[in-house]
Amino acid sequence: MKRTLYGMALVGGLQMIGLLTHLDACQLMAQKSVPLVYNVENTGAKFAEPQYPPFAQLPEVKTLPNPFQWSNGKGEVKNFKQWAKRRAEIAHEIQHYEIGTKPVVSMDHIDARMSGDTLIVDVHENDAIITLRSVIYYPQEGAAPYPLIIGASNNALPRKLFTDRNIASMVYSERQVNSYSQMGRAAGRGNYPFDQMYPTLTENGAYSEWAWGFSRLLDGLQKLGSEVTKIDMSHIGVTGCSYAGKMALFCGAFDERVALIIAQEPGGGGAASWRFSRTLGNVENLDKTDYNWFKESLKETFGEEKVNRLPHDRHELVAMCCPRAVLLLGNPDYEWLADPSMYVSANAAIKVWERFGIADRIGYSIVAGHGHCQLPEVQYPEVEAFLDKFLLGKDANTTVRIAPEDYPTRYDYRPWIQW
Repeated sequence: MKRTLYGMALVGGLQMIGLLTHLDACQLMAQKSVPLVYNVENTGAKFAEPQYPPFAQLPEVKTLPNPFQWSNGKGEVKNFKQWAKRRAEIAHEIQHYEIGTKPVVSMDHIDARMSGDTLIVDVHENDAIITLRSVIYYPQEGAAPYPLIIGASNNALPRKLFTDRNIASMVYSERQVNSYSQMGRAAGRGNYPFDQMYPTLTENGAYSEWAWGFSRLLDGLQKLGSEVTKIDMSHIGVTGCSYAGKMALFCGAFDERVALIIAQEPGGGGAASWRFSRTLGNVENLDKTDYNWFKESLKETFGEEKVNRLPHDRHELVAMCCPRAVLLLGNPDYEWLADPSMYVSANAAIKVWERFGIADRIGYSIVAGHGHCQLPEVQYPEVEAFLDKFLLGKDANTTVRIAPEDYPTRYDYRPWIQW
């Protein structure tokens, strides 16, 4: 199938025109005033948790919930200064209802060192120690400190995209924290290193724990500093594919030191809307996913039509990454991935970046004709643009809205966005 079916200007002409009209002088001023990344894990740490009403008091929302609305239902975010608080509310809700607690760790409880090119991080909590190790692969050219791309579990993107740009790389081995099986019954829930360190967090799903371990690697890099690690903490990206695409999204959403999140074919539970996925066929949805990854109570409480009482949806997990950069990569040849649902969710999430005048920091590219987790060359330009702009600081066109030709009419996202 020709590339023209997926061209950036072809997915809904009116949609693209609308985006372009927003790129005026006011938006350019807004872009300069909104940070690209932060030097702390959670800018919303100072805000209190929202109240969690009983299930019977949760409103039924059959479309996608308003990401700007405060958790108490009274008003909504009006400007970027308020976004940190709203983002914190979303983070609390996702932990409370979906994945369990991502514990806070003081830097005083982190010991880090380099052994050759291997980063070693010791986390000391509750009379237990978890040691994380990861080899950093440095560029052969260029000058330190280098930008860094971290593969969640693995890096399925072509290595050439990084080596050609003098971007360092490493892999976060989540098995050092929790090696839940990808599918099937639990592989020993409660018996992994994280469980030994936090024995009371018995309800946790793997994604909260994997995001916790990822943040501890960033703690180690930050504590050692660029003179030791040769890594530029202001230009760190994370990527992953399939179940690790979800992992990359959770890791990046829950750590604001990540400048760029590339979630490749993340499927249900990643960027795909829980609500919209119920309208599709044999796809991964809230009733059909691996509950090693999530709190078991998620399915018990919000299964089937009860999903409409979930206070948030996946577009808000994506929105947690704002104002940082996100690229969602899809593959519609695999029905299970629920890419039409990701398309709807992505267009809803884009509204958050649009409100703050930074819509060029989020994009999606859903392209068929290749194997699972096998990025085709036709999709290279999208990835290259996001790497160039957000890890290298170069000028690049990152207003990427690419999907199959029939998506805008077949999967119209507008009725799902009632705010």
